[in-house]
Amino acid sequence: MAHPLHHAESSARKFGGAPSDYQAIHDWFDASKEHLTLFTHRALRHHAQGLFEAERVFGLTLTNSAGRDIPVRWIGEQHIREDCQGRIPSMADWLRRIQPEPWMANGHIEQHVSGSPCGDPRSAWASEVTTGKTVLGLKDWMAARATQVTQSA
Repeated sequence: MAHPLHHAESSARKFGGAPSDYQAIHDWFDASKEHLTLFTHRALRHHAQGLFEAERVFGLTLTNSAGRDIPVRWIGEQHIREDCQGRIPSMADWLRRIQPEPWMANGHIEQHVSGSPCGDPRSAWASEVTTGKTVLGLKDWMAARATQVTQSA
């Protein structure tokens, strides 16, 4: 399949109704073609996690023009199988095939000049627990820290 319209026509043949009933879902799966018109665009949504994301976007079912409720996951599975030689890959299937480049592995954390916490506060809390500076749980520690920042401002 090369175009979302062809997937929508296939859905109408399989589930009933009209291609327009399914067009938005198939357009969503192929939206990454806007950025990359190679088949590798499929790595963004053509996998098992993409099926569940489609349900979050479109709901669990759609009612087609024939009045039949069709699970969105079935429509997504049909789309992915048509594009991926009959299988539904996992996201890991796609990601493990990315060729690593040096720029991908050199993370850099910007230093904040203010006293406010930066990033995930759990590491700062864990450090204080480990060094005996606090016995508070994370939630209480964060509340106490927020109070300190407010009072010092």
